[in-house]
Amino acid sequence: MSTPATPEPARRPPPRPLPPSLDRARGLAACLAAYLAAGAAALFMGRLAGGPHPILRAGLADLAATLMVFAFSLAFNNSSFYDPYWSLTPPFLALFWLLAAGSGGLPARQALAGALLLAWAARLTYNWLRRWRGLSHEDWRYADFRKAGRVFWPISFAGFHLMPTVLVFLGCLSLWPALTAARPLGFLDGLAVALTAGAILLEAAADRQLARFLGSTGPGEVLGTGLWSLSRHPNYFGEVAFWWGLWLFGLAAAPSWWWTVAGPLGMTALFLGISVPMMDRHLLARRPRYAESMNRRSAFLPWSPRKLPRK
Repeated sequence: MSTPATPEPARRPPPRPLPPSLDRARGLAACLAAYLAAGAAALFMGRLAGGPHPILRAGLADLAATLMVFAFSLAFNNSSFYDPYWSLTPPFLALFWLLAAGSGGLPARQALAGALLLAWAARLTYNWLRRWRGLSHEDWRYADFRKAGRVFWPISFAGFHLMPTVLVFLGCLSLWPALTAARPLGFLDGLAVALTAGAILLEAAADRQLARFLGSTGPGEVLGTGLWSLSRHPNYFGEVAFWWGLWLFGLAAAPSWWWTVAGPLGMTALFLGISVPMMDRHLLARRPRYAESMNRRSAFLPWSPRKLPRK
């Protein structure tokens, strides 16, 4: 007598993807919760740290906030939770240092540096908000590392969360002398305003041209007009120039703080050594005609395109 076959358990169908609008709404709500929790963690650590120099207290608070955002990235299995951290943190660091300085500093320089910092942060955060698609989407820069398997999350913590936090903090160090020193305005302040404001405008124009291009062209096309005819990555150039402008504010306020040049140097190394090559490889894999752009256009500095030899 044969044994009756055991029926296979019914397989649970995969969950239906959420409608894009609902996925985006849930993503924004989760990000808001993450950054509120990060702010609470930063405040707690700042109070716990007590008496150290405001720069050290801010650094510890920054680390606590980063750990909280990473916890949300881990919980939602999406490293893109960190993306707005880059632009949200500097204004809060500046505000903390401004309050810690009390009545010190030069109000005119504080106003100039603060206004430009807020303009940069608002534009960059809006740009992220406009492009955020929801919890189902993870930036390709992170998704490409998923093939690393079990070591993906250690890579994500060290490379996608902690390293950018350290670099942004180093870039913001020049804000301390800029906001707390009372040295009179001078030539370097004018240069700082021109470079920082110009960088913000350049980056905004490059992002606007890129958004217009992506919304009106098909796959495989390569953007080669406007600022993008002079550089393959004019938005990256604008971002790096902004951090050099902040450093000039600090240098103008207190030349002895020249060593904060570590911030813009680190930013330059990040974009030239990691971001530009990574983006070039990504675009080359998706858009074969991009090879011609690599031969003709500067990778970073806006410059006149080279003429290719006739075939």
